[in-house]
Amino acid sequence: MKRRKWLVGLALVLALGGALAYMRLPTILQDALALWKAHGAAAQAPAPQRAARVVPVIVAKAVRQEIPIRLDALGSVTTMASVAIKPRVDTAIIGVHFTDGAKVNVGDLLFTLDSRQIEAEIKRVEAVIAGAEAQLDQAQRDVSRYTELVARNATTLVTLNNAQTQVNISRATAESNKATLENLRVQLSYCTIRAPIAGRVGMATVKVGNIVRQADTAPIATINQTAPIYVSFGVSQGHLPDLRQALNNETATVQAVIPGSAARASGQVAMFENTVDPATGMVVVRASMPNADELLWPGTLVNVEVTLRTERRITVPAAALQISQAGSFVFVVKNNVASVRSIKVERTVEGKIVIESGLEEGDVVVTDGQLLLSEGTRVAPRSEASS
Repeated sequence: MKRRKWLVGLALVLALGGALAYMRLPTILQDALALWKAHGAAAQAPAPQRAARVVPVIVAKAVRQEIPIRLDALGSVTTMASVAIKPRVDTAIIGVHFTDGAKVNVGDLLFTLDSRQIEAEIKRVEAVIAGAEAQLDQAQRDVSRYTELVARNATTLVTLNNAQTQVNISRATAESNKATLENLRVQLSYCTIRAPIAGRVGMATVKVGNIVRQADTAPIATINQTAPIYVSFGVSQGHLPDLRQALNNETATVQAVIPGSAARASGQVAMFENTVDPATGMVVVRASMPNADELLWPGTLVNVEVTLRTERRITVPAAALQISQAGSFVFVVKNNVASVRSIKVERTVEGKIVIESGLEEGDVVVTDGQLLLSEGTRVAPRSEASS
């Protein structure tokens, strides 16, 4: 009974809904017709015009300025003087008077060697010399006496000649031993080793108590001059005429930059090798660097910048340069409109490109925002300083 009542109720609801929809059908049809007319009218109405796109960009002017004519090379730091300290006598070390790696000046005491044997030999030779000189005095007195006796026929001439021979022998003995004494004094001076040049001394390979010999091949220490110092590098033979001219004009300056460091050392070109290497076509150049702060260390590899001279050229920031299949170009802004300008680049110097042709002094070029530009794009330029 309940199910039958539910089905009857559902049928009444559906019948009532259908009657209501039938009564509203004219109104629904009228609303649909009005909506269709409005849509057609909107489709026929002209579309509003879009505003022209304006791209904000950063610009800079092409300027004429002094630009260095520069060569770049890879160089190495080499010493002007390097001395390997070696013993000149066979003896023992009794004193080391420097700290490993210390800075030394000319004449500073480095090593003291055992000199007792040489000093004893000096005393012996001095005694021999004293005896020879005493014999020489005696022989000279004999010559004087025999000369008087020969004049009075009191002795023979042979006796006088023998006395004269003894004088010569005593004099030769004294002179020979004096030479030996001088040599021993030289040997004694070798027992005190002093710095022959100023610079940095390396590690002492031997310490107190070690025996050193003249035949030893390894030095007991090495001194490298660090100020001034050389920077050696290679230059192509094609740049040799310009380099020689700059050297004659005394305008060839050099800056050495240690890779990974912003510090720079300045100097002058001192000389170049007197021949070009036929295998590489390179010539070796040496620059003298004062290096008072010891920024450059022997054996270090450095980037070398050789400035030959300066010339006035038109430049723009390197950020303005664009590359395409047709070559190099920049966007030039005039009357707030960007246009493409082909250029020829001579070189890049310190973040600026040197223009060979294509731009004039005062031309305004885009340095940022080029990705959104094409020929004729309107732009809103502003300088880098105001950005």
